[in-house]
Amino acid sequence: MRFVKMHGIGNDFIVVDAIHNEIPDPATLARRLCARRFGVGADGLILMCPSERGDAMMRIFNSDGSEPEMCGNGVRCAAKFLYDSGLCRKAELDVDTLAGIKHISLDIQDGRAVAATVDMGCPDFAPERIPVAADSNLVRVNLDGREVSFLCVSMGNPHAVTFELYPDDADFPALGAFMESHPLFPAKANIEFCRADSPTHASVKVWERGCGATLACGTGSCAVLAAGTSLGLLKRSAEIQLPGGVLRDEWAEDNHIYMTGPAETVYIGEFE
Repeated sequence: MRFVKMHGIGNDFIVVDAIHNEIPDPATLARRLCARRFGVGADGLILMCPSERGDAMMRIFNSDGSEPEMCGNGVRCAAKFLYDSGLCRKAELDVDTLAGIKHISLDIQDGRAVAATVDMGCPDFAPERIPVAADSNLVRVNLDGREVSFLCVSMGNPHAVTFELYPDDADFPALGAFMESHPLFPAKANIEFCRADSPTHASVKVWERGCGATLACGTGSCAVLAAGTSLGLLKRSAEIQLPGGVLRDEWAEDNHIYMTGPAETVYIGEFE
């Protein structure tokens, strides 16, 4: 099976053409391929599939085999894959996802896509649609004896964002794992621990549902902007600093969040 290894600011993926190739049991395949010691190694497996609604459909499977609704860094890599491979040679394209159609504008240099701006849609703060098992999307959780507030938001997938705690690297994994599976989140959640450095810059540590600690999360950066703006900590356009790099997000007047960031090919290979 031929694949392309890609990443968006360190959030890495194995991308496969499932338009021309049948991929049986992708959840099991994702667990095999994504294993860092026994497989290729990645945060997720992306299958580019046929779509009746868009130029192609992106299905993504986390390293644990679960299938999330959306992935912001993944969809940039998916769009680059479509363009660079010749499957869809358009600078403006629509990628179908479980969270709906995502319109993407590619930055083309020397005949290859190097970055993308993605219309990530509108943030949703309704508790029942995130989902969060509470009457409000603002929840408080006891973490090691300290009450910490999380503002919950959906960017097509569930996020819980706090600006009250920016843990050190030693404490972060345990806190992230605890929050991901907290009873407040019936579908689990992506967790963002944030620090507002200025009204136009936030630093974020992200724990991704189904992956664990990752170097970046595109939907997470959008959730951070939406939460930070709602709390009066960030302006509607800001740089979101993740461990792997920076994403530039804008919450525009049409209520959509537009995310801009790079996408890179690492290598092409074959898996037995």
